[in-house]
Amino acid sequence: MQHAILHGDDVTGASTFLIEKGLDSGPVYGVVTESIRPTDTSGDLLDRLSRSGAGLLVATMDGIADGTLVPRPQPAEGVSMAGKITVDDARIDWTSPASHLDRLIRACTPAPGAWTTFRGYRLKLGPVRPVEGDDLPPGELRAGRANLVVGTATAGVELGAVQAPGKRPMPAADWARGVRLGPGEQFG
Repeated sequence: MQHAILHGDDVTGASTFLIEKGLDSGPVYGVVTESIRPTDTSGDLLDRLSRSGAGLLVATMDGIADGTLVPRPQPAEGVSMAGKITVDDARIDWTSPASHLDRLIRACTPAPGAWTTFRGYRLKLGPVRPVEGDDLPPGELRAGRANLVVGTATAGVELGAVQAPGKRPMPAADWARGVRLGPGEQFG
């Protein structure tokens, strides 16, 4: 699910399958799909999939119990493994395109939490919104009255939330006022 967001997929899903010796290789009983919305975080998607997946699980158990459900073999082609996204994977590289950073941050929200550094400490960042026409250098910060924009390789992104170590998440503009940003300051 996180990788589906990260790679810009339009749809993801869940399946029920017969457990075999190989990893996720058994025949499939059923599948549910879920559209990935442009602002979905992995938390949003997991919430929706947990509800539809619960219905799939009940339908699968009922079908197995009454003998009406037969598992179908998984296709051998087109299968890929999606490893766990680690804290290191969640570090933001501001020299990446804005669209990639948007997807990375949404894929890592709420866990493991996308992060960057500022003045030597780590900050977690909530979802961002790409902003066309902002030509800040990658990582450079510009605070407005109601927003905080960071430069990327292609365009600026408006930050949604910032979480300093040991603190609760807060709106990015409030965080920027609190740290009193200087001219040209950057995220690491």
